Amino acid sequence: MPQISQLVATFASQFFWLAVTFGLVFFVIGRGMVPKVQATVDARDQSVADDLKAAEAARAQADATEEQWRAHENAAREAAQKRIAEARAKATAATEGKLAAANAANDAKLAAAETQIASASASAMTEIETVAAEAARDIVARLSGVEVPVADAQAKVKAVLAHG
Repeated sequence: MPQISQLVATFASQFFWLAVTFGLVFFVIGRGMVPKVQATVDARDQSVADDLKAAEAARAQADATEEQWRAHENAAREAAQKRIAEARAKATAATEGKLAAANAANDAKLAAAETQIASASASAMTEIETVAAEAARDIVARLSGVEVPVADAQAKVKAVLAHG
């Protein structure tokens, strides 16, 4: 069988070229390209790790800045509340002072008005007594024809007005 006798020669030749091709592929790809690809992957991994570290540091810095801002905001809010309380206290004191002055002025006016009313009331009462006494004298004179002295008429009118 001639095919079998050629098998060793063909097989050795094919094995040789297979080994040459495999060696060439191994050295070109395995020794040339794979380390470059691996270096690129490692560089990318390192870059991602560095970016994550930088992001974590930035987040920590942002948290610290936010905490400082919140502390500053709270201090400003407390200062504003304190100023508002002081302004309210001043306004209350000023208002109370104005009210006290206005009340004193009103009390003085009220006392003057009460004095004036009492004086007017006394004057009116005197006038009413005088008119009532004259009216009583006139009525008695017309009905009975007797002249009543002015002092007696005034005394009787005072008694009636005093006791009802």
